Amino acid sequence: MFTSHSLDNWLQYIESVHPQTIDMGLARTKQVQEKLNLKPQCPVITVSGTNGKGSVCAYLTAIYHEAGFKVGTLTSPHLIRFNERIAINAEPVTDELIIQAFEAIEQARGDIPLTYFEFNTLAAVWVFAQQQTDVMVLEVGLGGRLDAVNVFDTDCAIITSVDIDHQDYLGTDLETIGFEKAGIFRSNKPAIFGQQPLLNSVNKHAHDIDAQLLCYDTDFSIRTMDNQWDFLFKDKARHALPIPTMRGTYQIQNASCALAAIECLYEQLPVTIGAIKRGLIKASNTGRFQILPGRPMVILDVGHNPHAARALVKSLNLLPFASKKIAVFSMLADKDIDEVIEICKGAFDEWFIAPLNVPRAVAIDVLHQKLNTHGIKQIQIFENIETAYQHALSCAQESDRITVFGSFHTVAEILTQHTLK
Repeated sequence: MFTSHSLDNWLQYIESVHPQTIDMGLARTKQVQEKLNLKPQCPVITVSGTNGKGSVCAYLTAIYHEAGFKVGTLTSPHLIRFNERIAINAEPVTDELIIQAFEAIEQARGDIPLTYFEFNTLAAVWVFAQQQTDVMVLEVGLGGRLDAVNVFDTDCAIITSVDIDHQDYLGTDLETIGFEKAGIFRSNKPAIFGQQPLLNSVNKHAHDIDAQLLCYDTDFSIRTMDNQWDFLFKDKARHALPIPTMRGTYQIQNASCALAAIECLYEQLPVTIGAIKRGLIKASNTGRFQILPGRPMVILDVGHNPHAARALVKSLNLLPFASKKIAVFSMLADKDIDEVIEICKGAFDEWFIAPLNVPRAVAIDVLHQKLNTHGIKQIQIFENIETAYQHALSCAQESDRITVFGSFHTVAEILTQHTLK
């Protein structure tokens, strides 16, 4: 059996256990879960969706923590350290706790091959169980129905949004993708759907298994005013809520999904209006339309699909005027690069591009050609994202704006440098 006192060694090891990075299916994870007797003894909230998952998890974590509960949160991917994926009360847990979890999983799995994410999921729930959390917030990695998180029964399921992404695994149309995400629903449990219109596949699956479907703009809604908003849920209302600190035009809608779940679980986890207001202000999600302090304005956004690109452009258009708008940009080869470029091409005056240092990165000549194909001519190519970013800073005036986007990896390269300084 593998053993090490180094988390880095463990992470290298779990990457080698399964020959594939992604291998959809629940059987392997379920077997190891049962061997570990890993059954949450507290309420579980499962969050899926094309975009918005991380933000909804952040709101749930902050609000429940402000209400006095101990909150275990699983998210992915991480930006700088693996520990970000497994947090208690929004603080990443220690290397030692994660290693203990990996050791327990390694002993239990025998010759069952687990993927990196399956190890990650089991380790998170193992840590939360050991630390006796009051609630677990589990973010789905990919899809829902066949994602490792789905071996754990949820007390409230959330689908934040459905759009085209991960077509190789989830399908090429919204109805098929919606069905995959609705796989996290459970009979007689709340199932929250956070966008309009409601997809037929989601509605049918909820009906077929008798899930309690609650839809945005039908069963819960928002009413926005200057500097505040109201949340309406069935016959209840939460008035005069603060605008979330997390930026982006979509954040109030994300927050409403979190509040709908909180209302559904109110009897088990009562929350005051004060905790809600404090949580909305304190919730943070690094790299999601994150504005760095200082001038020129620098925005970091991990958006990497058309749905996220549309949200990014909408949020950029609401910002104050910028004399020159610079994109620091790169993506993974398996993403819909053409559609993202088409959506964003009018939002920037210059594009600074560079290759990402990961196997799935798009080749820089391919990325350059795609930008040209979409009519973009003001392009500069750099050795890496950090060099592109530093050049953008050196040539930008105070009234200019720099947006770093296209992938978690693109943003991570900049955040890593800021953390090291």
